[in-house]
Amino acid sequence: MPEFIYVILSFGLSLLIAVRSIPTIISVAHQKHLFDEPNGRSAATQVVPTLGGIAIFLGFVLSVTIAGNGFVMPGLKYIIAAVIIMFFVGLKDDILNVSPWKKLVAQMTSAFMLIVLADIRFTNLHGFMGIHEISYTVSLLLSGFVMIVFINSFNLIDGIDGLASGISIIAAGVLGVWFYLAGNIEYTILSFSLIGALSGFFWFNVYGKKNKIFMGDTGSLILGTIMSVLVIQFNELNIIQTRPFAIASAPAVSFGILIYRCSIPFGYLPFESTSDAHHFHPTKITFIIGYWQWACHTNKPPSP
Repeated sequence: MPEFIYVILSFGLSLLIAVRSIPTIISVAHQKHLFDEPNGRSAATQVVPTLGGIAIFLGFVLSVTIAGNGFVMPGLKYIIAAVIIMFFVGLKDDILNVSPWKKLVAQMTSAFMLIVLADIRFTNLHGFMGIHEISYTVSLLLSGFVMIVFINSFNLIDGIDGLASGISIIAAGVLGVWFYLAGNIEYTILSFSLIGALSGFFWFNVYGKKNKIFMGDTGSLILGTIMSVLVIQFNELNIIQTRPFAIASAPAVSFGILIYRCSIPFGYLPFESTSDAHHFHPTKITFIIGYWQWACHTNKPPSP
């Protein structure tokens, strides 16, 4: 069977699972009163379930397992294990709340599994700032830092409809196409499994009226974990410049995605406390718009 059939299967299956499971998740959430209550710093104007991450999890894991059958991906079991850890921590946080320290420990555990056991880590910076191959210790620290920052950055921006999922669909799509052109079918399947699950969620999250849903911490933690894996592997597969479609500026692309994810509005700190669990919300979006208007047209900065 041609490889692109498996790619289509991974996307289609994850999309189908997400689309079919979300109405059921919403129904259960309403019955059990698992809602995001509207407030002054939330994008929600109605009672909305926050368990969309369950659909993303199911779509991704099942499609990767089925469509990836027969392809050799040594680190896949550790990737799925890390995603499962993030899933249960996020689910508990969406329902009962989990302390930041406990979430950090879970994130560090997932990062350890991916870096040490699956060997998914930065080993070369391609001459970035004059640095090429890095030591194992530096590799562990840099990779762990990037993973934890990635995971938390998604947790910061998931408060606006379609923001985290939309950005991730585009980023995973670009990376997935590159993986395919470069001949790495395993990570192509990983990318398109994520895209399919996110696409199903995106429809309900942005365009849903009666069936609107948020991804919650369950979704954002999973999303950050998977995207960090894709970005690191993209960087590593470009070390050998004789590969097909090799990109010499891979570190710039990798860290560009990281910086774009983690950019915080002028005047706000990454872990500033808000009334809505450290999320990136409409008041901050308004401030960004005002800031750019000032930067382009005036000499007076906007008021926070």
